[in-house]
Amino acid sequence: MKEIKIKIKDLTLHYGQKLALNNICLEIPDRRVTALIGPSGCGKSTFLRTLNRMNDLIPSARISGEVLIDELNIYDRNIDVVNLRKRVGMVFQKSNPFSKSIYENVAYGPRINGINERKVLDEIVETSLKRAAIWNEVKDRLRDSALGLSGGQQQRLCIARTLSVNPDVILMDEPASALDPLSTSKIEELIHQLKEQYTIVIVTHNMQQAARVSDYTAFFYLGELIEFGKTKTIFTNPTIKQTEDYITGRFG
Repeated sequence: MKEIKIKIKDLTLHYGQKLALNNICLEIPDRRVTALIGPSGCGKSTFLRTLNRMNDLIPSARISGEVLIDELNIYDRNIDVVNLRKRVGMVFQKSNPFSKSIYENVAYGPRINGINERKVLDEIVETSLKRAAIWNEVKDRLRDSALGLSGGQQQRLCIARTLSVNPDVILMDEPASALDPLSTSKIEELIHQLKEQYTIVIVTHNMQQAARVSDYTAFFYLGELIEFGKTKTIFTNPTIKQTEDYITGRFG
């Protein structure tokens, strides 16, 4: 196994009285793709959001345990959450470009972080769009509204926007579920390229997608982590019957 990027220790999360995650312990390797699978409502998206403290935005959420990124507990009181979310970027299920130009969508994060020099911004925008594999499609229309792009292009633009602030970790919550097969394959190809530089954690309902894009897979059920291991092993020779039943379609 590669070096560990994220260590989760005894992570438990309640929404009010409801137990959403129960005592999760997991180690996520650096510069690899880890897929989170399991039926709807099993806690995988909730778990994903604990990795950049998005659950802080839900008043009823109570969290115990530790999430260490590069050995630093992100739930320490003195953690700067804004800075954390810069390091741990998020790509959502539904692409959510701002109603600004393609250029301004990507330049938005760097501007907020105090970068205003045109030449530097131009460079960041170009590099981010290239990394998100969309530069050639938009380079001649950077001033056009991002809302004029197709769904698949909008999602890659959102990935470029995430990359523009130089994160270490990218969280993806079903990034291709609203896309057609061609756009989905472009996103999957992009994930393969991005893992050379970033640690990626992806929630997916699509079992074939998990098998195609991930190096490691975690199977969640009813807020519990049932099994975690190399994707190939989880899909061909899981150690727990429940995992096998889910993967072979007996439930879920």
